[in-house]
Amino acid sequence: MNKDDRPYAIVTGASSGVGREYAVQLAYRGYNLILVSNDANGNDNISIEIKNKYKIVVYPFNLDLTLTASVDALVRFVEQENLQVDVLVCNAGVLVFGGVTSTSVLSMERIVELHCLVPTLLCRAFARKMVDHGKGYILIMSSATAWMPYPTIAAYSATKAYLKTFGRSLWYELRDRGVKVTVVFPGAIDTSFYDLSISMRQHLLWWHVMLSPAVVARKGLKALFAGRHCLVPGVFTKLCVVICRLLPAWALLPILSNKRIRKLWE
Repeated sequence: MNKDDRPYAIVTGASSGVGREYAVQLAYRGYNLILVSNDANGNDNISIEIKNKYKIVVYPFNLDLTLTASVDALVRFVEQENLQVDVLVCNAGVLVFGGVTSTSVLSMERIVELHCLVPTLLCRAFARKMVDHGKGYILIMSSATAWMPYPTIAAYSATKAYLKTFGRSLWYELRDRGVKVTVVFPGAIDTSFYDLSISMRQHLLWWHVMLSPAVVARKGLKALFAGRHCLVPGVFTKLCVVICRLLPAWALLPILSNKRIRKLWE
């Protein structure tokens, strides 16, 4: 199969972190790529790196998905170039620490748009094309925080809970139409989101409290192509999710009442 005949994979938030790893591992699997990010330099760099290493077609699509016309522009580009998209990875996200009353309106809007509206519109557009083609894979990056109320990142956890419900519903709708949908619920990932020392990162990785982007991407794609509807990567994260599902919200109040913890969002 010539490289131009290979199907395409779209990865949002592809310039760094888990998105970058999804791009690399999809390229290794032989997919041409459309990489979307608002970090133009990072997106161009990873696009050149992947193109040179794997000899595939890579389109760096540098845009801010929270802008109204961005999703339409991406869909229009795919249609104009007549590209067959077999894989959609909705990974783009933003994490802002702070209480609801202290978080800016702009930050709140970006979180809700990027985590809720953008994946919904992308899934709608490309799921229809996949159904028409009779084949496709959609991976949605949620979070372990989707399973519990989470002060200091209230909007983040709430929007990830939306993705949990949306992804499961989409799986039901598409499961008999040739399209696989997987929602991934990672815990802490070793990315720039966390301002930690190298020593602390090494300890958290060793204890598997934190996972590397490469591990999360590998497990995510394995679950996607196996047709699993959800994945909670890592034993520690699985344990946390089980506890959160079993523990009533009021049981968290003693922990959240701690003065040191309350300072994180007050």
